[in-house]
Amino acid sequence: MYHYSPETLIKSYALGVFPMAESHDDERIFFVDPKQRGIIPLHPPHLSRSMRRLIRRTHLRVTVNQAFAEVIDGCREITDQRQDTWINPQIRQLYCALHRLGFAHSLEVWQDTDMASPQLVGGIYGVALAGAFFGESMFSRVSNASKLGLLHLMARLRHGGFTLFDTQFINPHLVQFGCVEIPRQDFHDRLKAALKVSAQFPQDDDPAPMLDQLLQDSTVMS
Repeated sequence: MYHYSPETLIKSYALGVFPMAESHDDERIFFVDPKQRGIIPLHPPHLSRSMRRLIRRTHLRVTVNQAFAEVIDGCREITDQRQDTWINPQIRQLYCALHRLGFAHSLEVWQDTDMASPQLVGGIYGVALAGAFFGESMFSRVSNASKLGLLHLMARLRHGGFTLFDTQFINPHLVQFGCVEIPRQDFHDRLKAALKVSAQFPQDDDPAPMLDQLLQDSTVMS
């Protein structure tokens, strides 16, 4: 089995490709460059009315880079709804290394029913490179947890100056956030431009002004 380095992953993202495994216990890794690529527009963002309500009314709490390993473990967890994942042990190890190097970030969603021991109920993680953010995976253990994490991520990416939010593929869940498909060459052109942008992933900033700006600038989807 070939072992990749974190530097190889960074180079692959700069080239527009990303790693996957066939299953959670398959040791092999392959790289993907889809003919059609999913992206979520950030300028302007497109939010449904239910997403806008979720931002304003939620009992869940979102943090940044507080439990990266736990988030990736949540994303690779086998459940009744998810029989397998593409995150094998080497991929987990590589992204944890990218996190330590400052390239990979997580958003954690907590349920504070007991303030002494809040429960991790959702999360999302991805890779930041210049002005591009590559969303990798998300999970949810209670209703709306992954949705709230993704909304917070969109707000932070806009605040940090990111111009490209890659979701790799498109699915009905992501369509709720305005996700669209674009051809491979279009994506590579946008990536080339985004790699020239100086962006910074916000970590310690107060999310409230960012969320307010997201709501103010967003167009309303039906």
